[in-house]
Amino acid sequence: MNLPPQELKAISVAAQWYARLHSGTTTDADRAAWNAWLVADPLNRQAWQRMAAVAEQMASVPGALAAPTLSNTDNRSRRQVLRSALLMTSAGALGWLGWRSQTTQNLICDFRTAVGERREFRLADGSTVLLNTDTSVNVRFDGRQRVLELLWGEMLVTTAVDPLQRPFKVVTRQAEVLALGTRFIVRTQAQGGEVAVLEKAVEVSLPDAGSKMRVEAGRRLDFNDRTLGTLRGNDVSVGAWQQGSIIAIDRPLAVLLSDLSRYRTGVLRCDPAIGNLKVSGVFPIDNTDLALAALESGFSLRVTRYSRFWVQVSNGDSR
Repeated sequence: MNLPPQELKAISVAAQWYARLHSGTTTDADRAAWNAWLVADPLNRQAWQRMAAVAEQMASVPGALAAPTLSNTDNRSRRQVLRSALLMTSAGALGWLGWRSQTTQNLICDFRTAVGERREFRLADGSTVLLNTDTSVNVRFDGRQRVLELLWGEMLVTTAVDPLQRPFKVVTRQAEVLALGTRFIVRTQAQGGEVAVLEKAVEVSLPDAGSKMRVEAGRRLDFNDRTLGTLRGNDVSVGAWQQGSIIAIDRPLAVLLSDLSRYRTGVLRCDPAIGNLKVSGVFPIDNTDLALAALESGFSLRVTRYSRFWVQVSNGDSR
């Protein structure tokens, strides 16, 4: 599917607008800017209709937002809607970045979620944690400090004001994250982790390496047990899992499938020959089979199910 560069750019921007309008913090200025972008070019409206159509099929767009853009859309089949809404182009080589679930690990912990589950917990101090799929957490609160030990997975932390003024930390196997009155996301896996700050700031430190870095709202930072990465801006994909979606903008197919695999049991593999193809779109994490159907129907891909727990995505033209 080779679309002109103008269309590729329009649908990429549409995905960013979709994320912003569904962030829960949309302002009147945001809506005005979105409307100005929408009417500035017919390609923009077409891209938005495609994005909204897919989201509607995936039951992720509120009716009030979808209605104005879909009122002129005909009753195309689900296959046609999915075909028109997603796009894929060639990109530079990128290796398989997948990592496998650790569901059988850390079964004895204070809070955990199964594969595909998201769940919120309220802590004794009034703070809340929203756990993403396949996540394990221990809680260690005492008279001196408040500590969450993130054993595996990803969580969104919203800290509460503590009358005792105890510090609030998230500890992973690689790093410590000191909250400075904030909302932030922490993810940890075998190779390292990431912190993304949504409000205020955190301080990330590596106890073994003796290094630390402050991360302000709107920024994120990768880390491993030896080094802290370079500060980057949050993009529209950060935290989209809260609303039940993966938002991909020019994301290599192999990386998208690796992300999807976090929300389903078993093995989801990508043929390396097509792993570097780029994808933009909104994909449901509560129904990964629907996301795979969208890819299969839209781009002549082949989804081969050897069993319920072993699925491979390959080029449909190589039958």
